[in-house]
Amino acid sequence: MASTSDFRNGMVIEYNNDLYTIVQFQHVKPGKGGAFVRTKLKSVTSGKVIDNTFNAGARVNEARVERRPYQYLYKDEMGYVFMHTRTFEQITLNESMIENFDLLKEGQEVEVVVHADTENILSVELPQFVVMEITYTEPGMKGDTATNTLKPATIETGGTVMVPLFISTGEKIKVDTRDKSYVERVKE
Repeated sequence: MASTSDFRNGMVIEYNNDLYTIVQFQHVKPGKGGAFVRTKLKSVTSGKVIDNTFNAGARVNEARVERRPYQYLYKDEMGYVFMHTRTFEQITLNESMIENFDLLKEGQEVEVVVHADTENILSVELPQFVVMEITYTEPGMKGDTATNTLKPATIETGGTVMVPLFISTGEKIKVDTRDKSYVERVKE
């Protein structure tokens, strides 16, 4: 059991028969009434974000969650196949457990989030940034750099990322996996 004074970003708690990660929290002491903690919680299973308020000193169950290193191998009709980098154990997961699955490249290192008490796999987390090659994008016109206009570009995994007009086919870019946004051009 943990109290609201133990809250920290990234902590996983059991709440309303689900597991939630604390994304953000703030202790509030109003001039009148008791203190409370305002939180933003993200469901580990569904990804839904909710706002919740706890009274100061309230007790919650902290869930034990482990992050295990896996490597993405391939996709087949059963799903996505991953291999533990130390034990070489292989697991197959479906798309719903992988956020931004269209940014997965074969051989890429990922972290599989596991509920330690039940050994249930909760989700797959990609590294924060990945380098991708542009396989197709419309050519930009000379002089189109005055505004921050973006255009769609298809990357090597088949996904689509919005990139600036000066990016062309064959270039490598760095992509933020949290929101699938363009970060920068990568030089060889």
